[in-house]
Amino acid sequence: MAINKVGSKGIEDGSVATADLTPGTVTSDKLTDGTITNANLSNSSVTVAGTSIALGASGTLNNKFVDWQSVVVSDGSTVTTMVAGKGYFINNTSAAGLVKLPISASIGDFVVIKDYSASFGTNSLTIQRNGHTIQGVANDSLISTNRASLVLVYVDSTKGWLFTDEHNVADLGQALFTEATGGTITTSGNFKIHTFTGDGCFVVTTLGNSPVSPSGGPSNVDYLVVAGGGGGNPYGGGGGAGGYRTTFPSPGCNAGAFSISATTFPITVGGGGASFTPGVNSVFSTITSNGGGQGGFANNSTAGGSGGGEGMASPPTNTGSAGNTPPVSPPQGNAGGSANVCGSLADRGGGAGGGASAVGANGSSGTGGNGGNGSANSITGSSVTRSGGGGGSTDSRAPSAGTAGTGGSGGGGNGVNGISPTNKVGFPGTVNTGGGGGAGTITSPSGAAYGPGGSGGSGIVIIRYKFQ
Repeated sequence: MAINKVGSKGIEDGSVATADLTPGTVTSDKLTDGTITNANLSNSSVTVAGTSIALGASGTLNNKFVDWQSVVVSDGSTVTTMVAGKGYFINNTSAAGLVKLPISASIGDFVVIKDYSASFGTNSLTIQRNGHTIQGVANDSLISTNRASLVLVYVDSTKGWLFTDEHNVADLGQALFTEATGGTITTSGNFKIHTFTGDGCFVVTTLGNSPVSPSGGPSNVDYLVVAGGGGGNPYGGGGGAGGYRTTFPSPGCNAGAFSISATTFPITVGGGGASFTPGVNSVFSTITSNGGGQGGFANNSTAGGSGGGEGMASPPTNTGSAGNTPPVSPPQGNAGGSANVCGSLADRGGGAGGGASAVGANGSSGTGGNGGNGSANSITGSSVTRSGGGGGSTDSRAPSAGTAGTGGSGGGGNGVNGISPTNKVGFPGTVNTGGGGGAGTITSPSGAAYGPGGSGGSGIVIIRYKFQ
């Protein structure tokens, strides 16, 4: 009869070597009780992620799968590139920390971060996305609460790395503020101001991410766009002020009312019109302010941002031109004044150009109209008035030469009355205010020659946004 079992008592200790066994010949039915106890095995436990677990025992692994690294001490400039499957204790006691996600990732890859020194609230930790999205947004994360603990797991190219386990984390988004170049840059408190006195480009390189990140800045700006003022007429009518459009002050603590994007915005600053010539438009993005209307002579003033005043030539129904042309809301300007041409030369008076906040005054007997006043604005941090209309003139052939109209507040040029033999030229509008030019008057006794009207003042474009 074949022997199919051998008791341990029949075998001398150490007499059966591994080499003496044919592979697969010792099966459970060859054993006395069908089992080999753990005590009879050379290895009676397994080790997972550095933790030993006895064979047949159970345990809770959780973060025991994480390969924790030595403490990383931040110095404010060194970036630690993390590796999937590893955990990082970050010590930000002395400086803000910088860590970077793995450059390549597959679904299920994870990294773990723990605030080692309870100092993220003082020195924040920036998690650089390294080409991926975080929570589906192409934006680094900023951790700024003490004792923060978090796990990021990679899911796919759409959502990128997701936070799956967050403790003591108040805000996972990095606070971004708008950054831009172009024009002359100044600051006022937490706001940056770009002033363009000539053509240029407003280049937005970084866009604020509030309200996505409550601690960041808005992606809106405020603007002031003023066009060039119209030129005054050689005989009576003052030039209209350049169109005046602004969002400042805006709601929400002046945090901006006009949405922008991270792109380049060409800026056009309109020039002032020469004598008897309209001003030029100013442009920022979709915002166009129209040039001021030219002062008139005989029903030939023109409409514009603010309308030109009319001059003293016949017919006697010389009416100033409309402002806010083309119409926008709120209005960008006002109408020019009408001329008085009834009666003797001494009775004549030219109408004034309209301003941003008021119509140009009508001419009256022996008096030129005063230019419409401009509007004051503190977008730069200081109050400045712009877009005043040009004043009307009187006929210099009158015995008293009358009283010339003054330019409106905000850069409007004065008209002239011609008392001085050399003072027959209207005064110009002030540069970069959009002020209308003042009217000129007749230079010869016969009325065949005229001093030119004053040129309009050039415009300006100002952009303001929160930068900190």
